[in-house]
Amino acid sequence: MAESNASARERIVAGAADMISRRGLNATSIRETARHARAPLGSTYHYFPEGKQQLVTEAVRYTGEWTARSLRKELQAGPEAGLHAFLALWRKIVVDSDFRAGCPVLAVSIEEPAAGQTSAVLAAAADVFTTWEGLLADSLREHGADPEHAAHLATLIVAAVEGTVAMCRAKRSTEPLDRTAEQLRALILAAVAD
Repeated sequence: MAESNASARERIVAGAADMISRRGLNATSIRETARHARAPLGSTYHYFPEGKQQLVTEAVRYTGEWTARSLRKELQAGPEAGLHAFLALWRKIVVDSDFRAGCPVLAVSIEEPAAGQTSAVLAAAADVFTTWEGLLADSLREHGADPEHAAHLATLIVAAVEGTVAMCRAKRSTEPLDRTAEQLRALILAAVAD
């Protein structure tokens, strides 16, 4: 029973992340999220008694950890492998959704939330970006990059990938992702060779 409840709750969180990635923060409602996750509306309010802000905050954290798991695994082979995995993950999302989905963390970061809903959601998004940057910076340092340069390059990587995902959606093409991948790869190779 507990496993069933956990999977139902996770399905709702994952559904919210998916809806935010497609529609944005304000166009995602609890009612539509419950329908999208094939969960009863009442159970959504049961799992998220604080409402939409709690659900969105958890959806951002869920996306962050899901991405971080992939990064941690791939970064074991080095920062170039981590970059490739990071880009491949977002390429798959963009292509599989026919350019309709992007990153829910970016979506909540750039959209003006409803009154009273800023702090927890934005704090979660900031934490996610910090985690991704930290994982990349640690790998760069471990592979010979100067610590300060590693931190700056990690920020550039996260910012470039997030922006590129938005460009891919707008252009309905993965060309921006290919170009960004090529440039970031060159920067990584230069950083670890120094």
